[in-house]
Amino acid sequence: MSEGRWRISVDRTKCMGTGVCAGSRPDRFQLQDHRSWPVHDDAEPDQSLLDVAESCPTEAISVHDAGGKLLAPEY
Repeated sequence: MSEGRWRISVDRTKCMGTGVCAGSRPDRFQLQDHRSWPVHDDAEPDQSLLDVAESCPTEAISVHDAGGKLLAPEY
């Protein structure tokens, strides 16, 4: 995994509000107005954050490393 903090973002135009992310990591994601929001937009490297981004049915969640490289989802 990459060194430094990761940046988490949610594209609210893509988010369907399924709640998969909030159900998997309620400490990291919550639903507001039927769309996901990251609780914090940065995090320590954690494989489960990559898994959540990969499990998003609309690929609305992005995780970037400290240098800006996209880690998830893999396109």
